[in-house]
Amino acid sequence: MEEVNLTNQTGNSITLLFCKAINFVSLLFTKNINKMENKDLQFKTNINCGGCVASVKPHLDNAEGICEWNVDTTNKDKVLTVKSEGITQEQVLEIIRKTGFKAEPLG
Repeated sequence: MEEVNLTNQTGNSITLLFCKAINFVSLLFTKNINKMENKDLQFKTNINCGGCVASVKPHLDNAEGICEWNVDTTNKDKVLTVKSEGITQEQVLEIIRKTGFKAEPLG
């Protein structure tokens, strides 16, 4: 922590509050970043066979913020599970739709 000296009478109090506010904001920002990471996202899709999976594979494999994914083609809802490292639900939906498939969030 860097200390800043002001020349007016209340300088030390202002500096102390400013430093605490910055630390508090940093702590909140760090917690929000951590909440975004390592989240499982699930979608009902119409990705129903190996050929369909192969069609979406390069798009999901190259998407930033996805650490792994899979489609359960044996499930009646053809569930796509994405382990997110920052990618949002909306971004995954956009990827799937751009490949010509349908998807909707589960749960």
